Amino acid sequence: MRVKVGLAQMYPKLGDVKCNLDKHLDFIRQADDQGVDLIVFPELSLTGYQVQDLVPEVAIQATRDDATFRALLDASHEMDIMFGFVHEDKRQRFYTASAYLSKGECLHIHHKLYLPTYAMFDEGRYFDQGEHTRAFDTRFGRVGMLICEDFWHMSPPYLLWLDGADMLIFQSASPSRGLDSGDRLSGSRWVELVNQSYGSMFTNYVIHCNRVGYEDGKNFWGGSSIVDPDGEFLLHGHYFDEQLLTHEIDLNQLHRTRARLPLLRDERTDLVQRELGRILRRDGE
Repeated sequence: MRVKVGLAQMYPKLGDVKCNLDKHLDFIRQADDQGVDLIVFPELSLTGYQVQDLVPEVAIQATRDDATFRALLDASHEMDIMFGFVHEDKRQRFYTASAYLSKGECLHIHHKLYLPTYAMFDEGRYFDQGEHTRAFDTRFGRVGMLICEDFWHMSPPYLLWLDGADMLIFQSASPSRGLDSGDRLSGSRWVELVNQSYGSMFTNYVIHCNRVGYEDGKNFWGGSSIVDPDGEFLLHGHYFDEQLLTHEIDLNQLHRTRARLPLLRDERTDLVQRELGRILRRDGE
């Protein structure tokens, strides 16, 4: 099976959900003209990243009764959509969230697991932590979603891999930080290395959409990408520029790579369970 993926490397307007919804629908129209099957937006694409005290005002509930969510559900009849938003649950808790929509239905919502509260980040003041990381079925196969800091930790993508995900879809609002010994941003270099590592170690497709633009003195670098199960870049977007990127992936590559490199077959989950139990018992002493 071949899937044409679109990465909407966008510049959201901070706090303006209506404006950002219009931009989503415009990207979806562009993607439809190019025959895209799945379009991925960045972290908090409906709100912008630095929402802080605006969180209760920009939050939406993930139901058809919410006009914003309904508009994207309706748009998902044309293609599958993954987007980022502030999710308000039934008890008025707020989460950095991503939703996967297909054929007018919401197949899965992921709440960000790891909320950075170091350096320039202060997410723990405004959001609750997610408690689950689970793969889910789509018309393209089994998928797992993570948000930014989640994929800087090994455990969430590992759990999704064990849960059957053959495509790992990451969205981020990754700011520009530092230079390495050459002319690249150290933050972007690290993310790119992580994505390639996950592609090759898990023999999976890794699809990553990062935003661009400025907020409160922060710049976001873009560079959205697709990595194949051999750990090679199939697509790498420009840094700093808003753009729609498209690339067709071949899911048969999963079979070819895993026949050559049977890491999934040989993974010893019983060993992991046993040793984690031992470590947790020791830490509880």
